[in-house]
Amino acid sequence: MIEQIRTHQAGDITESTDAVPMTLTPDLSGLDLAAVEAVVRRAAADEIMPRFRQLAAEDIVEKNGPHDLVTVADRRAEEQLTAALTELLPGSRVVGEEAVHADPTVLDALHGDAPVWIVDPVDGTRQFVHGDPGFATLVALAHRGEVLASWTYAPALGLLAVARRGAGAELNGVPLHAGSPAPGAVLDVATSHYDFTDDDQKRVLATLDTAGIAPRPCGSAGLEYLYIARGDLDAIAFSWENAWDHAAGLLLVQEAGGTSGTVAGRPFRIEGGNALPFTAARDAKTARRILGLLAAAN
Repeated sequence: MIEQIRTHQAGDITESTDAVPMTLTPDLSGLDLAAVEAVVRRAAADEIMPRFRQLAAEDIVEKNGPHDLVTVADRRAEEQLTAALTELLPGSRVVGEEAVHADPTVLDALHGDAPVWIVDPVDGTRQFVHGDPGFATLVALAHRGEVLASWTYAPALGLLAVARRGAGAELNGVPLHAGSPAPGAVLDVATSHYDFTDDDQKRVLATLDTAGIAPRPCGSAGLEYLYIARGDLDAIAFSWENAWDHAAGLLLVQEAGGTSGTVAGRPFRIEGGNALPFTAARDAKTARRILGLLAAAN
């Protein structure tokens, strides 16, 4: 159960001079975290995994181009998650990737007073379509812009990571600790995929192709955050801000001891309006190095 949720920003690498008003969190003491996990697992078992490597051509649709795909699994899993999560927490809202694509005003819920479930039913749809197991279902619970808990489930890989604000993060029940890169080690950094970046974004991200850093294009954003949280990846540098791609992972990294920040020196806001690119990293030193390079190119 979510209790004594703290409103801290332990992962911020710089302090903002903007005053942050104190807000009361909703009463979530009756919310069973295990029940949320069960909902996530059930949606994947019912709507995603039976279609993995079984999709027909008519099950796949382009949204905004040949690299931006949606499948029947995305849509049906989001529908199931939306119904089940709002039943678990009456009065809550859902901001799902596919719902926002159909009606952008759904995003307004991120600015409201009700608790919000932020859902990406299949993060890494391109991987899913091509039979690659590197995809995940992402769910986060937020209130007034603060992420309170998150679930990152990679059903084809057998991985489930859970984070709760102020209470740490776990992967398959084992505590996660991001740690720090070894002194002098080359930093492994996942960046926005070149298929989804414009020329200016490519120019800025290219500054990471330098001595001591080994950049590569990202796969599923949710899994890249998980890899940071378990110490397998040193940092990410992303140039887009869709809440459903980042909310779950940013909390996961923070609760594993990592950090994040934008090129403006401010925390990433799930409501949008961020200075981009931004980073999440295993430690503050790594984040400062990545942000310094990115900011110099902006």
